[in-house]
Parts: sequence; C-alpha cells; structure tokens
Amino acid sequence: MQPETKQKLTVAAVLGAMGPGLLAALSGNDAGGIATYSSAGASYGYGTLWMLPVMALLLIVVQETAARCGCVTGKGFASLIREKFGVRKSALAMGALLIANTAVTISEFAGIASGLALFGVPKTVSVPLVALLVWMLTMSGSFRRIEKILLLVSCVFVTYIVAAFLAGPNWGEVALATVTPHLVNEPQYVSLLVATIGTTIAPWMIFLAQNNVVDKNIDEDGIVLQRIDTATGSIIACAIAWFIIVTTGAVLHPAGIEVADAADAALALEPIAGEFSTILFASGLVAASFLAACVLPGVTSSAICEAFGWERGADRSWDEAPVYRGIITAVIAASALLVIMPGVDLFQIMMSAQVINGVLLPVLLVFLVFIAQDKHIMGKYRNGRAWNVLTWGTIILITVLTAVMFGLQALGY
Repeated sequence: MQPETKQKLTVAAVLGAMGPGLLAALSGNDAGGIATYSSAGASYGYGTLWMLPVMALLLIVVQETAARCGCVTGKGFASLIREKFGVRKSALAMGALLIANTAVTISEFAGIASGLALFGVPKTVSVPLVALLVWMLTMSGSFRRIEKILLLVSCVFVTYIVAAFLAGPNWGEVALATVTPHLVNEPQYVSLLVATIGTTIAPWMIFLAQNNVVDKNIDEDGIVLQRIDTATGSIIACAIAWFIIVTTGAVLHPAGIEVADAADAALALEPIAGEFSTILFASGLVAASFLAACVLPGVTSSAICEAFGWERGADRSWDEAPVYRGIITAVIAASALLVIMPGVDLFQIMMSAQVINGVLLPVLLVFLVFIAQDKHIMGKYRNGRAWNVLTWGTIILITVLTAVMFGLQALGY
C-alpha cells in the first residue's frame, strides 16, 4: 500500500473516526461466538488462548482492506462485486448472503431468548418485544444515531472482563498460554480451533465494515484514521473473546463441566463463581445477541439493494427505499417467528448457516483481494506486495480450515 495524505492524528480526530471498524468487529462476538469461546474454555482451559492473537491479525487484514476500498471508491462491497464480476456472480453471492444472514439472525434471537430466560423472561415475551425494539431502531432514520446506540450497547461487553477477574485465574498461566501455541491431538480440539477462527470473520462483516465507511462519507483522507479504527476494533473484539475463554477456562474446566452454549456457561458459573458472575455472563449474551440482531438485517438488505441498484440506507424513508426497509422487516419478523414457534429445529438452521458461510467467505475474500489490488479501482491505494501476501495467506488459511471443518462435521465431530 502507498502512503496516504498526511493528516493530524489528534485524539479528537481518532475518536471522531472510531465507529465503523469497532462496530463491525464487536458485532462478530454474537451468540454463536460466545458459545464457541465458552465451550473452548470449558473443554480445554487456556489451551486455545494462543489463537486469539492470530484471530486479531486475520480480522485486521480483512477489515482494513474492506474499509480502505470503501474510503477510496465511496461504494459498498456489493456494488464493487457487481461492477467487477458481473450481475450473475453478484446475484449468486447475494442469494447465499440472504439465506446465511437470516439463519444467523435466527440464532441471535435464540441467544436473546436463552439469555433472558435466565432472568425468568419466557421467549414468547422476550423475542417479540426485542424484535420490535430491533425493528424500531433500524427504522429510526439516522445512521449516526443507530451507530451511537449500538456502540453504547457494546459497552456491556465489559461484563466479560469483570467476570474474568471474578473467576480469579492464575494470570501467569494465562499469559504463558496466550503466547505459547498448544495443540491437542483430538478432532474435537481441532474443530474448536476452526470454529474459533470461523466465528471471528463472517461474510457479512466484510459488507458491514465497508458500508459503514461509505455511510459516514469517509474518503481517502480518512484512511489512516480508519486503519486505527479497524485495528482497535479487531483487537478489542478478540480481547473480549480472550476474557470469555479465561473465565470458563478458570472456573468450568477444572470442575470438568462442559457446555453446549453461552446460556449453559452462565448457569454453570453460578455454583462455583457466584450469582454475580452468572448475571454478568447472561447480560453479555443478551447484549451481544441484540447488537448482532440489529446489525445483520440492515447489512443484508443494504448489500442486496446495492447489488441490484435499489435505494438503500437508514436515512431513506419507506417511499424512497421500500425494498431496503422491506427486506429488513422480513428478516426480523421471520427470524423472531421461527424462534418462538414450537418444533422448529434451530440447531439445524444454525448449522446450515455455518455451511453457507464456510463456502461463501473464501469466495468473498477472493472478490475483495482482486478489487483491492486493482489499480483502475484503487489507484495508489491498491494493495502493495506485502499486503497481498497477507490477504492471500488469510484466504488460503481460511479455505483450508473450512475444508477441515466440513471434514470433521462429516465424521460427526
């Protein structure tokens, strides 16, 4: 990458630019992510902590590339895919994204239901009310207001930091495990490693990172600040995952307690670490699921509308962008309805989303790197040789891990 226009990196300028990268990264710590990190800590203690620095690097590479493309072109990822690869490939990608994101949104409402159930609120009450709140927020008509509210919600992730200190881990062991690669010759361990990386980088996060930059009208002069934003967001998101693994690794692993989801982890903490730890963990689950549930429908609708040239944006009214608002409404309503319906196999829906995301992510990353290294699109801000090595390395690693994941699933792990 080439040097950009010099700008003053004042504290005010950095704080003013914070938001897009931070929100995109933190949204990835959703119900599925918290469940994965909780399971990793409960099953293998601190044995997966060394993956967190690797995850942070991969996330920074993807987020920075997407944000830079948005700054330079002023266009979202879906628009650039259509322009460079054609309508047919764009339509296939958008169809897969719609299916996968709807399934993931269902999992977020399931996370909200299980989290609030720990406070005695039945899902028939919690899910419709939260769905209405999500819909009202996404329809509020101001991107900056929505972003500020969601960043405020993100502050609840501090609960996982507090929970980790309440757990009282041996910080020396934690530090050593973080910098020392540790491998266990078990399919379940490998599967958890793959899931840990897979839950950190999702296809929709690429669209969110780039669209947020475009929606804030950030241009080339803001690239340096956006790099700070994306790097900070990626590091904070992975730090939260680190604290979740530390908590369950310190409390549940020594007791031999394994968990299947985040709600299980919250309940299991109570008899060992106290009721306050359970409240903190459950609160974090609800807030994380709410954050992702607010983000996913908008990202999905924005990408589809952009790919087909329809009006989009939180600032657009129903008359100006009926398809954009209609898709958001449909995704929220369908997801909430499926969660409260009896007899629906939510696990199978989530597994299907994982499969679609596993196939879609490497394809989208290839699209992204070809766009980012195109001189006609990016000019002097195109990928340099070193960044190309990093992005292609990320694609190869994720593709191999995805293949391993599918293989392990076929074997029943």
